[in-house]
Amino acid sequence: MQAGVKGVLGFGGIVLALGIGYFVYTKSLTTSGGTPMAPQEQIDVVGIRVNLLNIGQAERMYLNAHGTYGTLEQLRQEGAATIQTENRGYVFSVSVNGAQSFRATASPTDPNKVGWPTLEIDDTMTVTER
Repeated sequence: MQAGVKGVLGFGGIVLALGIGYFVYTKSLTTSGGTPMAPQEQIDVVGIRVNLLNIGQAERMYLNAHGTYGTLEQLRQEGAATIQTENRGYVFSVSVNGAQSFRATASPTDPNKVGWPTLEIDDTMTVTER
């Protein structure tokens, strides 16, 4: 009898863990304002995150080669030609503080993307939304 109770409790724990995981997952699909993201917005934001991570990697390589962070133009001249200044209705900009830090920003410019998040990455390689 005890083995049956343990089995039921173990199964209940798994169901509870899956429920919590599902809740966290669905919450991660919403913007910071709590409004669910449309599928196209999710796709575009993921693409923009990838672009920002590529910029961050290019900044690290540029810093290692030159001892300072580079502007978008410098990164592209250095061989990071895949880095774009515009993509998916977003425009990218980079501000640098010598070898101390950089911040790359992706801002929505497409009129159909009003209210979409602005994304940033800095020298910590963390992508944030605002």
